[in-house]
Amino acid sequence: MIDHTGIQVADLERSLAFYTKALAPLGYTVIRKVQNIAAGLGVGGKPDFWVAGVGAPTDKIHIAFRAKGRAEVRAFYEAAIAAGGTDNGPPGVRPHYHEHYYGAFVRDPDGHNIEAVCHEPYLG
Repeated sequence: MIDHTGIQVADLERSLAFYTKALAPLGYTVIRKVQNIAAGLGVGGKPDFWVAGVGAPTDKIHIAFRAKGRAEVRAFYEAAIAAGGTDNGPPGVRPHYHEHYYGAFVRDPDGHNIEAVCHEPYLG
């Protein structure tokens, strides 16, 4: 079980503004800030996604956030694009992963590939 993860960003405030808006549909909020160095976002009081702005990122990463259904995946995508993200794959079924895989992909301000995904079958 993963307790938390984090990414390096070039501009903490810019990325924090992006993630605050992009992850709001998934229930994420800023839970903790460490001076002007990092911020932890999460659900229910536990920061599990950290954004650190102490230097330019050296690698681009992919991280997927679990959504509670297809509507949340779509809301994430719309919020992330509105927050300045760029499309990297609109909401849709990705049957090459498995028959019920429904995800959306957005590049954040530093080019990281951020995804929201659900695995439940579509019930109409």
